Amino acid sequence: MNRVTVASLWLLLLAMLNGCGNPAVPERMITEKITVNASVDDVWNAWTTSDGIKTFFAPDANVEARVGGAFAIYIDPSAPSGMKGADDMVFLAVQDKRMLSFTWNAPPSLPEARKQRTVVVVRFVSRGDTLTDVTINHMGWGEPTADSEWGKAYDYFAKSWPNVLKNLKKRFDSGPVDWRPWLEYLQKQRTAPTTSTADNKTAKTKLVE
Repeated sequence: MNRVTVASLWLLLLAMLNGCGNPAVPERMITEKITVNASVDDVWNAWTTSDGIKTFFAPDANVEARVGGAFAIYIDPSAPSGMKGADDMVFLAVQDKRMLSFTWNAPPSLPEARKQRTVVVVRFVSRGDTLTDVTINHMGWGEPTADSEWGKAYDYFAKSWPNVLKNLKKRFDSGPVDWRPWLEYLQKQRTAPTTSTADNKTAKTKLVE
């Protein structure tokens, strides 16, 4: 059998295998976008510094905008280490005033999903000195099954990211978020003698409603 015939048979086999395979499952992704009334310099600063994060995202943070640097977002700063929010997350890529990406985890209420990591990409497009488009893509999700928390984690952040972006816009429209009511609420939850199921549900969704 000559080389041409062998090559032709291999091409035919590959075509058959490709034709018999299942269609690729599309990657699940959360995508949210907003236009902020601020320059790209100011919006970039809000995302890439600890002080900036505290103006719209969370009451406290540890942010070092470099590859491998910390992107730790503390929704509950007084919680034990590892349970404050997005503890121990890191930057994966930083492209000045254009793009940043970082690892992400599920909330403490979903402990199995929290053991793993997803990826968030944030892109910035300047529209002049006073407007910036910000787009979030959240990917890397496991397949939701009856015995896993991946579906719940996906649903949680499908509600959370729009509110993060709304807070970002509000930060430049009317000023930084005042976290005192939220911190007072958390303190009351910690000192309450008992917490009902309804209260637990409220605590988990307070930031995403």
